[in-house]
Amino acid sequence: MKRNKMKYITLAILLLSVSCTSDFDEINTNPSTLTADQLDATMAGPSFANALYKGIGNASWAIPGDDYGTYGLSTMLHSMLFSHYFSAGTPSWATERNGINDGWRSRGWLRFYTLAVPSLRNAYTASEGNAEALAILDIWKVFMFHRFTDSWGAVPYSQAGIGGASVAYDSQEEMYADFFKLLDAANTTLSASAETTVGIFGSYDKVYGGDIEKWRRFGNSLRLRLALRISGVDASTAKTQAEAAVAAGVIQANTGSAYFAVSSNAYNNFVDIARYWGFYMSADLESILKGYNDPRLSIWFAANTNGEFVGQPNGGGTVRDWSTSVLSLTNQTTTFGDPNTKPIEIMMASETYFNLAEGVLNGWSMGGGTAQTYYEDGIRLSLQQWGVTDTDDINAYIAGSTTAVQPTLVSEYAAAGLSTTPPVDVPVSWAGTESAQRKQIAVQKYLGLFPESWETWSDLRRTDANILYPLLQTENSAVGRGVMKRLTYLPNEYSTNTAAVNAAVSTIAGGQDVGSAKVWWDVN
Repeated sequence: MKRNKMKYITLAILLLSVSCTSDFDEINTNPSTLTADQLDATMAGPSFANALYKGIGNASWAIPGDDYGTYGLSTMLHSMLFSHYFSAGTPSWATERNGINDGWRSRGWLRFYTLAVPSLRNAYTASEGNAEALAILDIWKVFMFHRFTDSWGAVPYSQAGIGGASVAYDSQEEMYADFFKLLDAANTTLSASAETTVGIFGSYDKVYGGDIEKWRRFGNSLRLRLALRISGVDASTAKTQAEAAVAAGVIQANTGSAYFAVSSNAYNNFVDIARYWGFYMSADLESILKGYNDPRLSIWFAANTNGEFVGQPNGGGTVRDWSTSVLSLTNQTTTFGDPNTKPIEIMMASETYFNLAEGVLNGWSMGGGTAQTYYEDGIRLSLQQWGVTDTDDINAYIAGSTTAVQPTLVSEYAAAGLSTTPPVDVPVSWAGTESAQRKQIAVQKYLGLFPESWETWSDLRRTDANILYPLLQTENSAVGRGVMKRLTYLPNEYSTNTAAVNAAVSTIAGGQDVGSAKVWWDVN
């Protein structure tokens, strides 16, 4: 790895502004002058704040060393397109057609290892001696790295941040084993604590304000998520971990959902990128939301000048024969109007309930509820999260018998020789067969996760749920018109960390570093 860029440094730190510009100026210590002695308890909060913000892939012009383009390149142009939450406004954006762009994905890798990981390590150093703080950092470490490894496969983990000219990659199987150990230990520590908050984090914790119980339940909900992730490759461990997570206590209400509270110096990158870079509602979301008469359609997106909601088929590229002027952008009047006030979704309560529902169908002990009850509660929580509060409206939606409809530009699928039949052929109302029920859970989780696309992309790969139209075009014959399977390693890794990346590639099924190769847990 380049010594001046990719060295996994321990003492470098870029501190996050948490209130006003004067606070930022005060805490923005020159990274090159920090020493281990300076990383005392007073630096735990600022370090954690930056690890939180960078750990969810966001960046700010107010913070040296990065800008919000990182989110655009690494998230909007990858997982957001892979999951068909959005379609690309620019035909040349190859990632919408499962293409590869070295520079775009390199930005995400670089910022993760040179900004997010060092900040996390600094937070560990500054929190030494505080058991509760260290437990919360372990939970956040798992969150940061599970998103990363699920995108690439084997990545540097155990040696990340230690330094050296070469950094070994850890296998996903090894990482997941460690994830479960860390989450189990964190729950034990936080459950035994006599404290209610972690004082050294204080107001710097922009997710839960140092609330120990909320962090504990977040960790257990994350454990349930990861258990489902490996259910295809290691059913026994998955069952054990899922049941332990639920028994310990998971997120139960929207008040426990995890958001990052933004400010003018640490703002919501998605809001700005979706607005200024030219991303439009996908035809898939149009199909599902219109078919279900879903109230979230007008909450998330804006009608065009004709008062219509129109989604764009993904993968259009050179075959586009429509004007983007007819397409729907995000709702920039209310919901996604201000990047300085719209909190960033990290993990929602609704996801936990959909995971509980799937766990029941797997035969796991999920706390006594039925799959239908958990499924319907997940829908209620998601609708309420977005401001739909009328009980009659919510119950009517849950009882809905309609299925997805053909999107406005459905003729483009016919022109490409593809089926025009909407992939989502199940209603909202609980079905009578297990296969239909699993598809219903997949669809509602797909909606419930919006706009957090990294988890959505992983879940689409894990379940192989047939809920998306195929791409109109593909630039990757091995992947085809379906969902991209993984990101490929960087040219810089091959030139500067050769032995380590080659060892990682040798563990990939087929031994090739390609986007069609499945990650460890993707066995369906």
